[in-house]
Amino acid sequence: MATLSPAQIAATGVDTVDVVPDDDLVALAQAHDVVVFALSGPSVHRFTLDLAEAAGDGPRPVVVAGWVGVIIEKITAGYLDRCAADVVAVNARHELEHFLHVASRLDIAPGNLLLTGLPILSTSPAPQQTGPVRTVLFADQPTVPASPVDRLHLYRRLAEHARRHPDRQVLLKPRHRRGEGTFHRMHHHPEDLLAHDDLPPNFAVTYRPVPELLEEADLLVTVSSTACLEAVDRGRRVALVLDLGVHERLGNHVLLDSGLLRTFDQVDADDLGTPDPDWVDSWFGGRDVAPAVAVVDRVEELLATGERPSRDALRSAYLRSALALHREQRDGGRPAPPTAWERRTRTHGLAKGAAVHVGFEWVPPAVQKPVRRWWREHRPLG
Repeated sequence: MATLSPAQIAATGVDTVDVVPDDDLVALAQAHDVVVFALSGPSVHRFTLDLAEAAGDGPRPVVVAGWVGVIIEKITAGYLDRCAADVVAVNARHELEHFLHVASRLDIAPGNLLLTGLPILSTSPAPQQTGPVRTVLFADQPTVPASPVDRLHLYRRLAEHARRHPDRQVLLKPRHRRGEGTFHRMHHHPEDLLAHDDLPPNFAVTYRPVPELLEEADLLVTVSSTACLEAVDRGRRVALVLDLGVHERLGNHVLLDSGLLRTFDQVDADDLGTPDPDWVDSWFGGRDVAPAVAVVDRVEELLATGERPSRDALRSAYLRSALALHREQRDGGRPAPPTAWERRTRTHGLAKGAAVHVGFEWVPPAVQKPVRRWWREHRPLG
């Protein structure tokens, strides 16, 4: 995970963030009642197994895990990385159905799954707005698309939209500033790619927060950003860019049912879709309290009863095996790779291997190269 910049830390309302070494994190977690993992799946997997092993049959904190946005890849692996938590906050009904199916096939107790919805969404979206489009917001993503050519294509189409509609304000919102990072680091920043382009006056790059920008926007354009759901929640129109195709690497394959995929030609012509009702219901239905409230209520229930659903999940053969493998990897159960000395003496024998090793370690490369070339040309066949 990328390191947050001072500006990003300050934006959260705190001055500093304590950095805790991995070796101390488990002990620190055990000293608290609740632990919330806002980490990538593999990190959650590692720490939940460490916590389970450290606690044994004794008391343990309530562990909460989830996802920060739309899951566009590794949906099964992502669930299995989090299934040793006590509360797995699930964003949508279709994801819950998938996780329950995986759990049943692997005999993992599903009592830790909780349909909460995305924490940035309400329980009921506003009616979709109508009327003229005056402000267009493009929600950029740090790694989608990955190619600088594809990214520049999108940025230039966005600028072209601004030229075609001089009465509109067109805003490009990168995920972060140059040099910063989040869970993913952007390698082809729009300010770099557009540095030499002649951009129209009604086109601008902005770093204001997306929720603030959505209050002004009439149309949200993106490839597969979670911002599309934020826009639907506020009743804003949405266009999910189709020009680069539909592909897992773009993440828009999980949005096929939205009814919102459009090419830039369609966006230019104001040929916009409306959110599919079943798709909206999957993201917003099935709950009557805010996501954070749902998590807090469940955590308080577990604290009051002493129940830890992770214990039931860890009884599965799948997680027992995962814990054994994790312990072996952590404790160095895998044999260390052979050293250069071991490789050379094993290949050439002790005497010759020692001479080869001394030659590689002590003879300068400028001398090694002509010697190796001479040997390849004059060594006896066989």
